[in-house]
Amino acid sequence: MVSLPEDFDVAKARKQQRTLAKAVKLRGFPLKEIQLVGGVDVSYRGEQAKAAAVILSYESLEVLETQTLETKVLFPYIPTLFSFREASVIFQLFKRLEHRPDVLLVEGHGLAHPYGLGLASHVGVILRISTVGVAKKRLCGEVGTYINGRAPLRYQGKLVGFAVMPKRGRNPVYVSVGNLITLKSAVEITLRCMGNQRLPKPLRIAHRLAKA
Repeated sequence: MVSLPEDFDVAKARKQQRTLAKAVKLRGFPLKEIQLVGGVDVSYRGEQAKAAAVILSYESLEVLETQTLETKVLFPYIPTLFSFREASVIFQLFKRLEHRPDVLLVEGHGLAHPYGLGLASHVGVILRISTVGVAKKRLCGEVGTYINGRAPLRYQGKLVGFAVMPKRGRNPVYVSVGNLITLKSAVEITLRCMGNQRLPKPLRIAHRLAKA
């Protein structure tokens, strides 16, 4: 079992979360300007982590590049501090990419987080890149009524994301702003990359590579 680093202080981590959350920026831009979309995911086997990233053409969803990285896990799983476990691995992997995506889809939450800083936001702020959080499980908030396959996700009275269920009867994913994007664009990009599947294609591929 991975132990908490001796020099790690939860109170300081919370303070850092709040500081980074204030650095998250919303930015609108025409979706026609997007050329490359990426996806990243991390899997675990004991004390080993394997991260995978994929870059696709946004227009054709053709795979242009994949990269993987295996490393020792240095941080245990702590609820709402998930980004401190995975972000460092993603940062290492990102350096290997030959293509820089215009938008990166991250398996995890963005602003739909009790402290306003899920993994997608943490990664987006540090890398200064547009990110979208796409999570399989809801971390906070209440889901409203579904209309055309999507329902608002509100936390403490604030709209923090959308539950997206393009196919009726399928479990939803929870989409939120990571950084440098609007919620409307985040949802549209996610749906564009989904097809008839639950997860968008960049994350499906990244998930498969991380598990291989």
